[in-house]
Amino acid sequence: MKMTKKLTALALALAMGTSAFAIDGTEIMTKVFDRQKPDFSKAAVELTLAKNGKVEETRKVGEYGRCKNNLSDVVMVFLSPASVKDTRFLQKENDGKDDDKWIYLPSLKSTRRVAASDGSKAFVGTDFSYDDMSTREVSDDTHELIKESEDKGNFKDLYVVKSTPKDPKSSQYSYRISYITKDAWIPTYIELYDKKGKLLKVNEIKAIEKKPGTNGRVYNVPMENVMTNVQTGHSSTIKMVNLTVDQPLPDRYFTTDFLNSGK
Repeated sequence: MKMTKKLTALALALAMGTSAFAIDGTEIMTKVFDRQKPDFSKAAVELTLAKNGKVEETRKVGEYGRCKNNLSDVVMVFLSPASVKDTRFLQKENDGKDDDKWIYLPSLKSTRRVAASDGSKAFVGTDFSYDDMSTREVSDDTHELIKESEDKGNFKDLYVVKSTPKDPKSSQYSYRISYITKDAWIPTYIELYDKKGKLLKVNEIKAIEKKPGTNGRVYNVPMENVMTNVQTGHSSTIKMVNLTVDQPLPDRYFTTDFLNSGK
């Protein structure tokens, strides 16, 4: 009898065109996109490249962030080793269109804009592409809530959402599956599938810390992020070694003039 009631309720929900879940995939991804970020951030970063678990190179990077009108800008300054020293990268988020990106290459002693067509290319020899460094607009994809609760990696009770580009040409991936925390709205594990529908990369956050800001605000900040190409066995790990938030930074940091001069 109980079985019949459950089936009848499900059939009624489907017939009415309503979701069996209390929240849908688009709502979840909107909360991810809109989660509160620090007005400013400054971090010392270790970027480690490895192949099948064996470290190849560790880079030291300075990272500066700013969030203004809910739009984020970030600057990365490579400090070592010599092969990437003085490389500088600027990304400025735009509302409703692709982010603007520039990179200063010391070997050329010039700054160039990263074209949208270069989005699938590797970012400074890492497993992150230029597009991986950006956040896609929620409206660019359809979002399907697959599961309301799933454990993955270091985190438990996660939403699982499948996101598929509305325009296949707008993404290097055919779709992605995100595992999202319910308290902080952070995707802690993302599976990225290539154009043939095969798993290409996994982006995993290993740790999240609460960082106190100004006016009583507390931010949930990913402290270690690993991108692994499962098809090659190569990985890139971004680890925050030291991080401060809400301490104002000069506007000049977020300009192409800063990329050119480093000051």
